[in-house]
Amino acid sequence: MACRYDGGVSLRPEVTMAQRKRQLVSDELTEAALQLMAREGFDAVTVDAIAAAAGVSKRTFFRYFASKEDVVVQFLADMGAGMHAELAARPPAEPPSTALRHAVWVAMAACADGAEHSGRALRVVQLILRTPALRARFLEHQGQWRDDLAAETARRRGLDPEADLYPRLATGAALVAFDTVLRRWSDSDGAEDPAALTDRAFALLAPALDAG
Repeated sequence: MACRYDGGVSLRPEVTMAQRKRQLVSDELTEAALQLMAREGFDAVTVDAIAAAAGVSKRTFFRYFASKEDVVVQFLADMGAGMHAELAARPPAEPPSTALRHAVWVAMAACADGAEHSGRALRVVQLILRTPALRARFLEHQGQWRDDLAAETARRRGLDPEADLYPRLATGAALVAFDTVLRRWSDSDGAEDPAALTDRAFALLAPALDAG
């Protein structure tokens, strides 16, 4: 999950001023919601509290999100889109292990982006991993990520994503690495370096990914 939830690296095309304003409000609501949930717990946070923290009305909140859970769901959807876009942008001749490592790192990079941001990101990751309802949504989204990344991996290698085993096996392994790194980083309360963990994970996977 991209640990960054404050705008992050934009892969969107140019947008209008109205769209920028809408995105800004959405980002502010997301920031407020995730920080409140991380600090007080998912169940304890209300939509009223999120709206107040973001400086908007409850009515405005519901223009952007149907529920507080939808804030986290959108955060996860954006993370998957970032992975897919990064994989699609990698050089065609790049080894699969390198391309997939870069795709996964897009979702991890902000975790190491300064002590203050890293601390906020850690609390959000711990919230998602330690809240059963949010963890379930996280795993649900990973299923969609695997499908999207498998289709892109198949395209890059000239394979059939349905008939060939490699694309889904490769992207499934990459997402297991992603999940394992997140858990280690979370369980260590941020003591472990996510960059080093990601490199170690893909070093182990590389022989199998590149042999395919």
